[in-house]
Amino acid sequence: MQILLMLIVLIAVTSFFYMRQAKFGKLPAGERLARIEKSPHYKDGGFRNLIEKPTLTEGYSIPGELYKTIFTKFPNRNPVDSLPSLKTDLKSLPIDSNLIVWFGHSSFYMQLDGKRFLADPVFSGSASPVPGSVKAYKGSDIYTADDMPAIDYMLISHDHYDHLDYETAIALKNKVKQVICGLGVGAHFEYWGYSPEQIIEKDWYEKVEVAEGYTIFTESTHHESGRGFTRSKALWLSFLIQSPTMKVYYSGDGGYDNRFAEIGRKYGVIDWAIMECGQYNKAWQAVHELPEEVARATVQLKAKNMLPVHHSKFTLANHPWNEPLNKITEFSNHKPYRLATPMIGETVHLNDDQQVFTKWWERVN
Repeated sequence: MQILLMLIVLIAVTSFFYMRQAKFGKLPAGERLARIEKSPHYKDGGFRNLIEKPTLTEGYSIPGELYKTIFTKFPNRNPVDSLPSLKTDLKSLPIDSNLIVWFGHSSFYMQLDGKRFLADPVFSGSASPVPGSVKAYKGSDIYTADDMPAIDYMLISHDHYDHLDYETAIALKNKVKQVICGLGVGAHFEYWGYSPEQIIEKDWYEKVEVAEGYTIFTESTHHESGRGFTRSKALWLSFLIQSPTMKVYYSGDGGYDNRFAEIGRKYGVIDWAIMECGQYNKAWQAVHELPEEVARATVQLKAKNMLPVHHSKFTLANHPWNEPLNKITEFSNHKPYRLATPMIGETVHLNDDQQVFTKWWERVN
């Protein structure tokens, strides 16, 4: 018993000092916290989803899911082969071209009517603060912060490690004009050396005026946040970008609810929907959509085109690595939107409705 207690104390002390590293970020305090506490979405010391429901689906338990993850062998969770990818020279792309380049998982670069965007960039090769865990697949990590041009707006959907990467944020600090993130997330960036002028923190249903006829709207999603043991101190977002010629929606992470139908009614037809589709499980369906829900949500958004993300770089669930692409392809049959499935690094031309995408994942073991 004494040995067990000593081990527990040792683990607690080690964890305490390990989590004091800069990569864990900073909780909001002072004026930032005072502003957060005025948000209608912040209650009893944390942000809340619009519809309160348990993270775990009824019939599932945290110990049960941990046991399955540790002791059950799930097939094909990681690709054996290197993923096919393209190294596009982002700095040489004409600024008047409307396009997206996806980097795997939820990271993507976008040019839209003369502005450059970068969303949830993770270029460190890892999606975890624990060394050696959650490593990027072979071939999926070919881009670095050095490959990025100057960025007008970096969009951060929430502060989980697979969306907000410390090493990447530090490397991009002098390339990013402004970061748009949820309330509280700015505390991390300020701690990491970003100036207050670079940081725009927003609640749900707010906006950033880019230029005449050009606005970034912050919308809700059903998810959570946190980089340590303290949860939900920073807000999670989705984004609707309305440029002079196009509307693009980025879902961020989150379970299915009626927000997609409401966004479709609010903004009308959306040209491109960039939708989370991967790292799901029936057990945590409340905070990560299943592929059939992604297809349903895209229809409700009235999207003309859909690009699925949150897959093909990190294993964060027990499904086969290529299942999200297989499933969303199946569920997108006979839907009113066009499905885009580019390889990592392949340029998606937003104004070209004739561009063809291959089922590249079918060639990968």
